[in-house]
Amino acid sequence: MSEKLKDATIVVGLGSPIMSDDAVGLKIAEHVGDLGISDIETRQEAIGGLDILPVIRGFRFAVIVDSILTGNVDPGTVMIFDPEHFDRTVVPASAHDVNLATAIAIGRQMDPDMMPESVRYVAVEACDIQTVSESMTPDVEAAIPSAVSAVLHLISEFRKG
Repeated sequence: MSEKLKDATIVVGLGSPIMSDDAVGLKIAEHVGDLGISDIETRQEAIGGLDILPVIRGFRFAVIVDSILTGNVDPGTVMIFDPEHFDRTVVPASAHDVNLATAIAIGRQMDPDMMPESVRYVAVEACDIQTVSESMTPDVEAAIPSAVSAVLHLISEFRKG
């Protein structure tokens, strides 16, 4: 019997709970999970690179939530990205140095039938991801409700499909 995708969405919050604003993805995923929506699973992960593949494998849709540090927008700005936004960052690399875009591309090549049909990203512009602290900066903390709304918006788009 062949495997098939779960008709569900996984929301993966990435980050570190002890590196100030880097925890925002974890907090957003936690808030989405607290809503208890039946076809949404959430995970909070301190991973990167290829380690994302087993987490999203088997789900029809995936939303990856993380902090980002572009320097182009104010801290706390919530942004939505499609995989195409990161196409220029997909590069051959060692297994120890693979960014998310490259990992997703590798996953689609190696296991196309079990990778999500759609992967979207919600990112919150960080101010401080260097300080060891369990507290986020005020602008990033204040962005959590907007980021949760952005995740729910993407999920509603998936459902309209």
